[in-house]
Amino acid sequence: MSEMILVLDFGGQYKELIAGAVRKLRVYSEIRAGNICASEVKRLAPVGIILTGGPFSAHLPGSPKCDPAIFKLKIPILGICYGMQMMCHMLGGEVKSDGMGEYGRVAVRPKDPSKPEFTALMSHKDAVVRLPDGFEATAHTDTCIAACENYKLRFYGTQFHPETKHTKGGREILRHFLYDVCGASGGYKPEETIAAQIGHIQSAAGAQKVLLALSGGVDSSVCAALLAKAIPGQLTCIFVDHGFMRENEGNEIEEIFSKHRLNFIRINAKERFLAKLKGVTDPERKRKRIGEEFIRVFEEEADKQGKIPYLAQGTIYPDIVESGKEYGATIKSHHNVGGLPDSLSFTKIIEPLSGFFKDEVRVLGRKLGLPQTLVNRQPFPGPGLAIRVIGEVTEKKLSILRRADLIVREEIDALKSRPGQYFAVLTDTRSVGVKGDGRTYENVIAIRAVTTDDFMTCDYTPLGHKVLGRISSRITNEINTVSRVVYDITSKPPASVEWE
Repeated sequence: MSEMILVLDFGGQYKELIAGAVRKLRVYSEIRAGNICASEVKRLAPVGIILTGGPFSAHLPGSPKCDPAIFKLKIPILGICYGMQMMCHMLGGEVKSDGMGEYGRVAVRPKDPSKPEFTALMSHKDAVVRLPDGFEATAHTDTCIAACENYKLRFYGTQFHPETKHTKGGREILRHFLYDVCGASGGYKPEETIAAQIGHIQSAAGAQKVLLALSGGVDSSVCAALLAKAIPGQLTCIFVDHGFMRENEGNEIEEIFSKHRLNFIRINAKERFLAKLKGVTDPERKRKRIGEEFIRVFEEEADKQGKIPYLAQGTIYPDIVESGKEYGATIKSHHNVGGLPDSLSFTKIIEPLSGFFKDEVRVLGRKLGLPQTLVNRQPFPGPGLAIRVIGEVTEKKLSILRRADLIVREEIDALKSRPGQYFAVLTDTRSVGVKGDGRTYENVIAIRAVTTDDFMTCDYTPLGHKVLGRISSRITNEINTVSRVVYDITSKPPASVEWE
C-alpha cells in the first residue's frame, strides 16, 4: 500500500473499529502491537499513527507504553482515550484517577465558541489533569479535558471515542486527522487487494495441497472462492456437519457447494461432537472442545486424502481480537482461533482473510462473483447452536432450539427491513405457564436481534410488538416444551452478540 495509518494496540476494545473506520474513509490501516519499536515504525513509513484505548492507568508502573522514540519520528499522532493519556504522561503531563470516570454518552464542549456542543462516547476512569508543554485543551466535559493538541508537532488526543457511531461527528474528526493533518490521498478499496491476496496464497501454499475448513458461512465461502482462484486443483473443501446446524442447513450447504468446481466433501459427525460436549456447561470449554474436535476431523480427512499438509480457514480479524491478542482481554474464544488445540498435524495454517473486517469480506465476495444470497447471509457462529443452548447440549435441546430459531427467522425474514443478525436462544431457565387450563413448567426461549455494520458493536433492534407477538405465539403454540418467550434488549457493549 502506498499510504498507511498505523494503529498501535494497547488493548482497547474498539481498536478494530478504529482500523475499520479508517479504511471506510478509504485509507489503508494496519493494527500492530503497542510496543512496536520506532525503527520498525519508521520502516513501515505510515502517514499517521493512532494510539488506541486500553484498560490500564498510564501513570502506574508497568502500564504498557509505546517506544518513546516514536514521538521523534515527525509522524502525526492521534491518541484516543488511554492513547491520549499515555501520550500526555510520556511527554511530561499528568494523569490521575478521579475515582468516578465517565461512561456512555457525555456532552463535550469545544473551546472554539463557534463550534457547537456534541455528545461523545466516553469510557474511562482516569483523566489528563495537566497537559504537557506545547499542548492546549481544545474541548472539555464537566469533569475532564476531552481533547487536546500540539499543533506544531501534529500530536492530537481525544478522551472520547470518535471511532464509534455513538460520538456525533466522530467520522469527521477522523477524516480531518487523515486528510488535513496526515495528508492522506485516499483511494483504498478492499476489492483491489484480491490480486495481492491471491499472490500471498500462492506464495504460502506453493505446490502443496490445501484443506479448507468450509462452514458455508460468508467468511469460509469467500475464502473458498479466493483459494479456488489462487490454487486451482490443489484445494479440498471439507464441510463438517457437527450436528449443531440450523434446520436443514447442512443439506442446503451441500447443495450449494456440490455444484461448484470444488473438491467438496461432507462429513456427518453429530454423534462424536455431542459426545465431546456431554456434561459440559461452561461456554469457553464448549468452544475449545468443538474447536479441537473440528481439527481432529480435519486431520483424519487430510490423511484419507493423501496427507494434505496445509489447513485453510476463513478466520477474519474480529475472530482473532475477541479470542485475545497482545494486551486485549479474551471476550470469547472462537473455535477457529482460541479454540484450536496446541498440537496440530498440519504444518501450516493459511488464513487469507485474517486482516479483513466483515463488511470488507462481503465486498470481496461480491467481487469474486459469489451470489448475493450467500454474501449477505447473516453470521452464524462456527460452534453453531451449541453456544445458543445455555448449559449442557443435548439432542432434545437442539431439536427445541432448531424449531424456535426457524420460527424467528421465518417471521423476521418476511419484514421489508431486517436486522443485521437475529436468532433464538434456549436458556437454562424454566418458567411456570398455563396451557389447556393446566400448569406447565417448561423452557424459556430468548430472541436476539441486533443492528450493526461491523459486528464489533451493535444496538438491539426495536422489533415491533406485532412481530414479537407473532413469534411468541408461534413458538409457544408450536413447541409444547416452551412456556415463555423473552426479548433481549441489550446492546454490545456491555453484552456480546451471542449469549455464550
